[in-house]
Amino acid sequence: MPDGPVRVTERITLEPWELSESFARASGPGGQNVNKVETAVVLRFEAARSPNLAPEVKARLRRLAGRRWTEDGALVIHADTHRSQARNREEALARLVDLIARAAVPPKPRIPTKPTKGSQRRRVAAKKARGQVKALRQGPDADD
Repeated sequence: MPDGPVRVTERITLEPWELSESFARASGPGGQNVNKVETAVVLRFEAARSPNLAPEVKARLRRLAGRRWTEDGALVIHADTHRSQARNREEALARLVDLIARAAVPPKPRIPTKPTKGSQRRRVAAKKARGQVKALRQGPDADD
């Protein structure tokens, strides 16, 4: 675990009590070492209980986290790509910080736009042309 608070953005700082780490045997690289040493890191962040995250940031974080969000409101990150536990710890923390930083950015509001007159005319002209092609495929009427 980090020694002190983890700075995510200028406004968001994570306290050490919000983070917990556990270790497991990794399935990735490591040779014979992989069967003996617990190099994989499972980083758990108590996001729902965090006083440092605004409710809208928590909601965006939950959506971004997907399956990594638990029922009790924790965000769990697994890191086992490196051979050493220290590098896996750094990677897990970096991925957590990146995820929270992305959740902290509010989405750009959509401004509804109208189609241009030219595009409306082109669309209607294309529909009429298609209708004429289909009309030409029909056989002669019974009257003829």
